[in-house]
Amino acid sequence: MPETRPDAPLIDLIDAEEDLVAAPPVAAARRRLRAHPVLVLAGIVLAALNMRAALAGVSPLLSEIGGHFHLAATASSLVTTIPLAFMGLGSIIAPKLARRWGTETVLCAALVLLCGGIVLRIAPPVVALFVGCAVVGTSIALLNVLMPGLIKRDFPERAAGMTALYSTAMILGATVSAASAVPLENALGGWQGSLVSWSLLAAVAAVVWFPQAVIARRGTSHGAAAASPVRTNEDGPKLSRSPLAWQVTLFMGSQSLIAYVTITWLPTIFTDNGMGKGAAGLVFAFSTLVQMVGSFAVPMLAGRMRRQRLLGVAVSGLMACGVVGLLVAPVAGAWLWAALLGIGQGGALGLALTMMVLRSGDAHTAARLSGMAQTWGYLLAAAGPLALGAVHQATGGWTLPIALLLAVCGGLALLALGAGRDRRIGGGA
Repeated sequence: MPETRPDAPLIDLIDAEEDLVAAPPVAAARRRLRAHPVLVLAGIVLAALNMRAALAGVSPLLSEIGGHFHLAATASSLVTTIPLAFMGLGSIIAPKLARRWGTETVLCAALVLLCGGIVLRIAPPVVALFVGCAVVGTSIALLNVLMPGLIKRDFPERAAGMTALYSTAMILGATVSAASAVPLENALGGWQGSLVSWSLLAAVAAVVWFPQAVIARRGTSHGAAAASPVRTNEDGPKLSRSPLAWQVTLFMGSQSLIAYVTITWLPTIFTDNGMGKGAAGLVFAFSTLVQMVGSFAVPMLAGRMRRQRLLGVAVSGLMACGVVGLLVAPVAGAWLWAALLGIGQGGALGLALTMMVLRSGDAHTAARLSGMAQTWGYLLAAAGPLALGAVHQATGGWTLPIALLLAVCGGLALLALGAGRDRRIGGGA
C-alpha cells in the first residue's frame, strides 16, 4: 500500500511567472485590480469556459465537416490534430509573451485570437479550416499555461477553491459544447453555424479581459517589458537528461493522446455502430462531464500519498475498461463506457498535473517541468487522432484502432510506475 500523508498540504499551482518580477507600474496596477476582484473572477470563469468548448464541439460534427470538404478519415482527424500540435508549440512562447506584455494582455489577445480562429474554421477554402485550427490551438495553449499562475497570484488565500471553480468551468464549457453541437447544427442550418456560435463566448471573454489588460499596462513606458526574469532556464537541473522528467512528460502525453483520440473519434465510433448522431453527442458530453469526478478526487488523493504508482495504474485501468467496452458492445453499454473513460481521463489529467509538482524539488523546476511536459506531451498526443484515423481508413473498421488505444492504456500504466515513484528532480530521493 502507498504511504499516505494525512497532513499533506494542497498541491500548489504551477506558476508560469514564477521566475519573473513585475515592473513597478504593472505590480501597482495589479494591486488595484485585486482590490475589486469581481472583474478578475468573471474573466477567469469566462476564459475557462472557452478553453475546451472550441474543441469539444467539433467531435459530433466531424463527419459533416469531412463530408463538406471531401476529407478522408485521416485528413478529418487534422481538425483535432492541428490544434494539439499548436497547443504544444504555443506552450513554449507563453511565458516569454507574459514577460514582455504582461499576463492580462496576453490572455486578452489569446481570447481575441480564439474568436478569430473559430470564425476562420468555417471559411470556404479547406486551408482556412486548418489555419483556423492552428490559431485555436495556439490560443488555448496561452490560456493553459498562464491561467493557473494568475489564479495563484491574484487569489493566494483561495487558490484551492478558485482552482476548483476554474476546472469546473472548463469542463462545463466542453460539456455544453459537445451536448449542443447537433441541436445547434439543426437550429442554425448546418455545422458552420454550430461551430461559429462559440466565437460569441470568446468575444465576451475578450471584452471582460480588455479593461484588465489596459489597466495592467497603464503607466509603463512605451516599449518597456511588463516583467524581468530573476532566474533562467539554465538554472537548475537539466530536465532533458532526467529519466524521471521524461516519465512525467510521457505520462502527460499518453493520457492526452487517449483523451484526444476520444474527443475526435468517440461520437463517430458510436454512429458507425448504429447510434443516432444526437444521441452520440449526448453520450460524449456525458463522458466529458464526469471527468470532474476524477479531476477532483485524484489530485486530492495524490497529494496525500508519497507514491502515486497505484493511483496511476487505477486511472489507466478505468480507461482500459472503457476501451474494452467499445470493442465488445459499443452501443449497448455506451453510457457505462463513457463514464469509465470520463472518470479515468479526468483522473489521469489531474494526476499528470499533480506529478509535475510532486516530482519537482522547487517551484522553478516545477514551472520548467510543466513547460516540458505540455510541449512534448501535446506534440505526442497530436499523433493519436491522426494515427488511429489512418488505421480506421486502412482497415475500414474500428477493431484495430480501438485495440491500439487499449495498448496505449497499458503503456500509460507502465509509465505511472515510473513517474509515480517518491523521487524529486532537483531534490533528494
